[in-house]
Amino acid sequence: MSDRTAAVTRETAETEIEVTLDVDGDGDATVDTGIGFFDHMLESLAKHGLFDLTVDCDGDLEIDDHHTVEDVAITLGQAFEEALGDKRGIRRYADRKVPLDEAVAEVVVDVSGRPFFEFDGTFAQETVGDFTSQMGQHFLRSLATNAGLTLHAAVTGENAHHQVEALFKALARALDDATRIDERRSDTPSTKGEL
Repeated sequence: MSDRTAAVTRETAETEIEVTLDVDGDGDATVDTGIGFFDHMLESLAKHGLFDLTVDCDGDLEIDDHHTVEDVAITLGQAFEEALGDKRGIRRYADRKVPLDEAVAEVVVDVSGRPFFEFDGTFAQETVGDFTSQMGQHFLRSLATNAGLTLHAAVTGENAHHQVEALFKALARALDDATRIDERRSDTPSTKGEL
């Protein structure tokens, strides 16, 4: 199996970001975005997806968390796209449902090369620490768009911390499943011959 890694940088007037990703990692993460809860979510994504991940972001947090969360998602999505290459041998599809106390999140993913995002749910509180709860949904959309994923997500619950964390864990497990190599497959999983 080839090395499925990527290093992507993004620099705008709003953020400076460096991301490294190893799809076939051990779940190790070093994350610094300046938003404690978001760091925790990215570490959770790495841990539960068994991705090795580093994220260093210097963003305009004096304004709010939007640019930082969005641009990290864009950069991480680009890293997944680069690391997966022609997607030869991957399983492609996966779905996971993850509970966290009263909250339940479900993520269905197709590593299709065709970005699409659908979301069902409402967050119980507006913020979790310095993280705007709605940015959990926006992170998923931006990641899907830039990684070329068809991604459907849904969440229920009464605690926004639990809801967002369950979403990130469900995303992690679904991405891990969908990007795994199926030893029975040597081609790209599409009748078109490419994704």
